[in-house]
Amino acid sequence: MTKKAGDDNSHLFLNAAIGFLGVLLLILIGALGSRMIYPRVVSERVAMDPALVSNVIQLEVLNGCGIPGIATRFTDSLREYGFDVVETGNFDHFNVEQSFVISRSGHMENARRVAQAIGIPDQNVIREESPDFFLDVTLIIGSDFESLNL
Repeated sequence: MTKKAGDDNSHLFLNAAIGFLGVLLLILIGALGSRMIYPRVVSERVAMDPALVSNVIQLEVLNGCGIPGIATRFTDSLREYGFDVVETGNFDHFNVEQSFVISRSGHMENARRVAQAIGIPDQNVIREESPDFFLDVTLIIGSDFESLNL
C-alpha cells in the first residue's frame, strides 16, 4: 500500500484541530478554576460597607442643578458601589437645592441604601410609587452635590 500526500495533509489538519481544541479546553478549565479559587475583586468602596448594595437596585440619575455632566459623574460612583444605573438625564428643572432620592418600587430600603451610599440624609428620601416606572430608585442631584460622596 502506498500513502497519498493528501491523506497525510488531512491527518495533519485533523491532529492540529484536535490539539488546538485541547489547548482551548485547558485554558477554559483553568479560567474556571481560577474564578472559583480567586473570586472577582469587588470595589474597595463596596468592600468597606457591603450593606450598601442589595441584589440588584436599578436606578436613574437625574441632573437637577444644571451642571453639565454631573449625572454621569455620580453614575460612575454608583456603579462602583454595585448599583445598576440604567438611565441618566436631566430633571424637569434645574433649581433643585438639595439632592433627594425617590423610591419608585415602594421598597424604601433600596432608596435608603442609595441615599446612604452617596451621603443624602434620610429626610430627603421619599416614596412615589408608580406602575409606569420599571426602576427601583430615582436620584436627583441638586446644588448641594459638592457635599455628597463621589
